[in-house]
Amino acid sequence: MSEAEPPTTDTQDAEGQRPKRRRRRRTRAERRRGFVTLLPQILTTANLGAGFFSITLTVSERYEAAALAIFVAALFDIADGRVARMARATSRFGAEYDSISDTVSFGVAPALLAYGAGGLTELGWTGWVLAFSYTAGAALRLARFNVTPGRYRGRFDGLASPAGAGMVLSTVWFGALMRGWGIPIDFPPLLAGLGIAALGALMVSPIPYFSFKEVNLRGNYGSTVLMVFTLIGLILEPQLTFFVFGLGYVASGPLGMFWRRRTGHQLEEMAPSGVQEEAAMPGGSGSDA
Repeated sequence: MSEAEPPTTDTQDAEGQRPKRRRRRRTRAERRRGFVTLLPQILTTANLGAGFFSITLTVSERYEAAALAIFVAALFDIADGRVARMARATSRFGAEYDSISDTVSFGVAPALLAYGAGGLTELGWTGWVLAFSYTAGAALRLARFNVTPGRYRGRFDGLASPAGAGMVLSTVWFGALMRGWGIPIDFPPLLAGLGIAALGALMVSPIPYFSFKEVNLRGNYGSTVLMVFTLIGLILEPQLTFFVFGLGYVASGPLGMFWRRRTGHQLEEMAPSGVQEEAAMPGGSGSDA
C-alpha cells in the first residue's frame, strides 16, 4: 500500500454506503408514489374499457352481458374517485378523463343497449332520436357537473348519469328475470323509447336528487334497517331488487320536488363557495355518480 492511499476503515465504508441506501429508498418511495398517482387513471381506463365492451356485446345482441359490463364500469367509476381522494392524486386531467369515460360508459353504452334490447329499431328514425336524446342528456349532464356548483347540500342537480345507466341495465335484467319465471314480458318499443328519453331529460333537469354522500349510518336506525333489507334483497333476488331500487330512486326526484312544493319545505342551499362533489364515482377526481 502506498503512502498516498490512506488505509480504509470499516467505518468509512459504512459511511460511504449510507447515501446510496438513502438514494435507493428515495427511489422506491418515488416509484410507489408514481404508481399511486397513476392508479386512478388506470381505473378510469378500466371504466372506459368496460363501457366499450358493453357496446360490442350489444352489437352482438348479448344484452344481459352488455348490462353487466355497464355495471362493472360503474364499479370502476366508484373506485377511481375514491382512490384519487385517498391518495391525494386528484387533478383537472383526471376530472376531464373521467367525464369522457363516463360519457361512453353511461351515455353511449346504455343508449345503444336500450336501442337494441328495447326494439327501438322498429320505430325507425324516431327510435334513433329517442335513444340519442339519452346520450345527449348524459353528455350535457357531465359537462354541467364539471363547471357548475351544486345548489343544495347533499343533492345532485339532475339525475346522475350512472343512475340513469343503472335504470337501463336493471330494466334489461328485470325483463330477463320475468321471462325466466315464465312471464313473457316485453316492453313496447315506444314505451322503451319514451323511457330512455325521459331519463335523458331528468339528467339535464334542475331536479335535486339525493346524493348518498352524507349518509351517516352511525346512530341512524332507519338507514341501517333500509340497508340491511336492501342487502338481503340483493342476495335473494338481485335483478328484482336492483330494478325496484333503481325505479324508486329515479322517481324520488320528481316526487320529492312535488312534495316540497306542497308542503313548503326547503332544501339547505350550498354556500356560495361550495362546489358540488359527486361520487367519483363514480377517475382521478370527482365523477358524476
